[in-house]
Amino acid sequence: MIAVLLLVFGFVLLVKGADWLVNGASSLAKKYNVSELVIGLTVVAFGTSAPELVVNIIASAQPYDKYDEVVFGNVIGSNIFNLLMILGIAGLIYPISVQVKTVWKEIPYSLLAGLVLLLLVNDAYLWKQGNNLFRLFDGIILIFFFIIFLIYILRNLKAEEGQGFDDTKVYGTLRTIVYIIIGFAGLIIGGRLVVKNAVEIANRLAVSEKLIGLTIVSIGTSLPELATSVVAAIKKKSDLAIGNIIGSNIFNIFLILGVSGIISPLKYNIAFNTDILVYIFGTSFLFIAMFTGGKKKLDRWEAGLLLLFFIGYMAFLVWRK
Repeated sequence: MIAVLLLVFGFVLLVKGADWLVNGASSLAKKYNVSELVIGLTVVAFGTSAPELVVNIIASAQPYDKYDEVVFGNVIGSNIFNLLMILGIAGLIYPISVQVKTVWKEIPYSLLAGLVLLLLVNDAYLWKQGNNLFRLFDGIILIFFFIIFLIYILRNLKAEEGQGFDDTKVYGTLRTIVYIIIGFAGLIIGGRLVVKNAVEIANRLAVSEKLIGLTIVSIGTSLPELATSVVAAIKKKSDLAIGNIIGSNIFNIFLILGVSGIISPLKYNIAFNTDILVYIFGTSFLFIAMFTGGKKKLDRWEAGLLLLFFIGYMAFLVWRK
């Protein structure tokens, strides 16, 4: 019972920490008057991906008991939850219009992230050599792709000035700094509580760390993305909703897994290949959806299909455990 309570408290700190961090960072961003899409792909995406980053850093940095399956399960599971569940709900609330460059650049780059990860973690399976260990070099490759993404965003930032949030509140400098500091503190403490207690509960229930990482931890750390995208859909801010999800998925694979691999070598369970393929399939479906029904738009029926895919995937996880 104590572990359950601490797990719930950890999730609360993660969600509130991300919320405070996003509020403070968005306040600073509005002063530069950048577009909602850029803010969604960067400030909001990083803020809502911060729980995954903290959880993975803590899990991969353990000196003796590294939770390798939690590290991979957290990122892959979060990306699937973001793509299928969150976009599904947001699209049902209000059809999401997507800019042309998002269709041809950001969504394909998110798809590339899944393909690159699939290649890097399957040395023994694909090339018949090695032992499927995610090493320092693999982490550096992912960080390299993340830097390319940042360069693209910086170039895009200059082209889209003058389209800031209309409803984003700008705080004073001191209050903004306090929000950011408290936000990071909540994420760090909450991340540690989630990792420790989720694994303890899994052990007591004889459930694999892989299943816990793909479900409880990944869904819990994706709650900031869920809240942000649902609110954005309600306010009919499509750029923010789609930017948040696509940006978070790119951050999760290229930055968070990249950092995790640099911190310490991680053993990869090839059972995750199925989950990576689910992510690749979901991203491919999103790309195709831009050309069916309403052009450059995620229609309600397409969002409904994403939700059905997610329900089927969760049923598969329970069966596979």
